[in-house]
Amino acid sequence: MSLGALRPSPLVEQATDHLREQITDGEWGVGTKLPGESTLAKSLGVGRSTVREALRALAGAGLVQARQGAGVFVIATEPRENWSAQLRQAAITDVYEVRMLIEVEAAQLAARRRTDHDVVALLDVLAKRREAAQQGNAEFVVADIALHRAVVAAAHNPVLTGLFTEFIPVLQQRLLDLVELFNLRFDDPNHGEEGHAALVEAVVQGDPEAAGQALRDELERTLELLRSL
Repeated sequence: MSLGALRPSPLVEQATDHLREQITDGEWGVGTKLPGESTLAKSLGVGRSTVREALRALAGAGLVQARQGAGVFVIATEPRENWSAQLRQAAITDVYEVRMLIEVEAAQLAARRRTDHDVVALLDVLAKRREAAQQGNAEFVVADIALHRAVVAAAHNPVLTGLFTEFIPVLQQRLLDLVELFNLRFDDPNHGEEGHAALVEAVVQGDPEAAGQALRDELERTLELLRSL
């Protein structure tokens, strides 16, 4: 069964949506073993790491369960709760407060657990965020979220990764609205460069306190803007 190739970005949430659709539409019933990561990655046109994150998000929604040595199985065709809908309806200040709880902890864990591969990935997404500063708001927001996603991934905690993946769609839209509402990039196309560079540096250097503080400072500045509305 071909699932159809995906657009280049953002991949994880697209993969999650495609796989969720297969389950909720009944194409993969309860008890069905999903194809392996390599097969799903080829069908979706993404890497295995993207499929892995998508499966973690589906597991967090109560749709699938990984069984050691056996594979990933469908355990429900409807999510435990419509978490994505709740996020879309939530006040942006509430979303950012929860985001701070998730990401600050993730940044501290990332500084303790990052691997050489994570370091390469973090430096790459920071460079791409800088490149995106020369592009439009939508491209810049996607690049910004990709950096935060890389920090969360470096924490190597599947629950944190799943939670953050669920936040991504609403974050992307709300962050784009924020950038445009306050015209944040008018005088500074690479808005937030100093804070993001400090965050990446702290994780790379293995400094949990500095990593958590860098992210906390960034998100608190955003919350101040939101509360000024």
